[in-house]
Formats: sequence, structure tokens, C-alpha cells
Amino acid sequence: MKLIKYFIQFIFIIFLFLLFKILGLKLSKSFSSFIFKTIGPHFRSKKISHSNLTIAFPELDENEKEKILNSMWATYGKIFAEYIFIKNFRQSPKFKKKIIIENQKGLEKIKQKNIPVIFISGHFDNFELMAMHIEKSGIDLAAIYRPLNNKFLNPLMENIRKNYICKKQIQKGISGTKELLREFKSGTSIALMIDQRVSEGIKCNFFGKEALTTTIPAQFIKKFNAEVVPINIERSIDDNFKIRIFDNIQFSENDSVEKITLELNRILEKMIIANPKQWIWTHNRWKL
Repeated sequence: MKLIKYFIQFIFIIFLFLLFKILGLKLSKSFSSFIFKTIGPHFRSKKISHSNLTIAFPELDENEKEKILNSMWATYGKIFAEYIFIKNFRQSPKFKKKIIIENQKGLEKIKQKNIPVIFISGHFDNFELMAMHIEKSGIDLAAIYRPLNNKFLNPLMENIRKNYICKKQIQKGISGTKELLREFKSGTSIALMIDQRVSEGIKCNFFGKEALTTTIPAQFIKKFNAEVVPINIERSIDDNFKIRIFDNIQFSENDSVEKITLELNRILEKMIIANPKQWIWTHNRWKL
């Protein structure tokens, strides 16, 4: 029964992608945004979203929460439409102008040093564009990804990611962590999303409440004395993007895995506070 459901989803998404190609980027984003705002809340728990917002922003009333979630669904509708045009974002001069980079010099320094670093971020707006830009800047990069549950759709998404976003895509899991370790030892920088719950993580304070958090960045920092480079992305009203490369962070060799993980969570909190409408609130982040 599940396979039938996945196959129907696959056919529907392929149909939408073909329709988007006909409509073009601008109309596709408007149409997809409308679809996500309309049906998105019915597929993901509103209770979880509202609960998450209450934890992060206890002062918000229900109307303000609805505004944030409405904007979030609209944003994710746009991201969905942009996948079919992702090749253009990488190769077309017209599309490249849509992405403004803050602190490109930071990436150039990393490239010149030729020493691998750990890029950290979260699922902000079209997060795929961050790994794309790092790789386009000439930095050897490997990115961890979580395979889609839909076995029909996942190969399509993997193909898009490997061909146009970041060639070295490493599947989340124990074997993926081992592969990530090999890549880092060979001089490849790594990109990690640290904002989602991981069952193998540690309980770490996040917006004042314990949340299971990945320790992979902290473990790499301890093992290799590696530097961390936070990075985030923000969509403007005119659907252009700004990618901000933060300054490199060097932790002390005496810092524990727990202390480093907590500090990285604090960095993530600041990113979310600065732009709550473009972070995904539907994930059950504080489930223990």
C-alpha cells in the first residue's frame, strides 16, 4: 500500500515539474507557493509547528505564529519549484545575479589554505544553494543528505543534487559518517545541517529546552582541531538570495563535545531569530 502511495506521489511531482518547465520560474513559484500554503498544513502537524514556535518564541500570540507558518509554507513552495530550475542557478549568468554573497573573501581564504573546514547551517529557505556556491567557489566539498522515504522520487533528487548542487553527496547514517571521515582526512571540507533531531545525538539546550543534537561537527573539531564556518541563506522580497559566510571559528582543544555542540546550537538560534519565517518549523525538533 505504501509503495502505491509513493508511486502516486512520484507521478504527481513529475507532472508538476513538467508543468513548471512550461510555466517558467516566476509563475511556477507563485503557483507552487499557493499549493503549499493551501495543502501543506494538512499534511504536517500544525500542533508540532505551533509547539515549536512557542518554545522558541514564547511571547508570540497565535496570529503571529500563523503568519510565520504561512510565510514558511509559501517559501517552501518556492523552493520546490526552484528544484526544476536548479541547473540554471548553477550555470546561467542571469540566475547567478540572483545570489548575493556576503564575505566571499572568507571562502577564498579557505581555498588558498587548502585545509578542510566544517561548514554548518540549517534548513533555511533554499538551503541547497549554499553547498552549490561553496563548490562553485573551488572548494572540495562533501555534503550529508537524508534520503527521501519515497523510493521512486529519491533517485531523481539524488541525481539533481549530485549533478547541480554538490557532487559528493553522502547518505546520512553510520556508513555515511565513516565516508565523511575518509573525505575529511583526504582534504575535503564537509557541509552539515545541524538543525534536525538525530536519535544518535546528545541532549543539548536549544532555545532553552533539551533537544537531541548531532555531535558530528564537535567530534571532527576535537579529532582534527578543525575550524567551523557557519553559513546561512536568506530570500529577499524580490526572490533574490543573500548567502552569508561567517568568519571561521576555532575552538579550544580543551572544549568538550558537549560545550562545542551547545555553542553551535547558539549560533543556529541566532540565525533562526534573525529570520524565523524561512526556517522549517514542522520538524519535531524537541522530541526526546
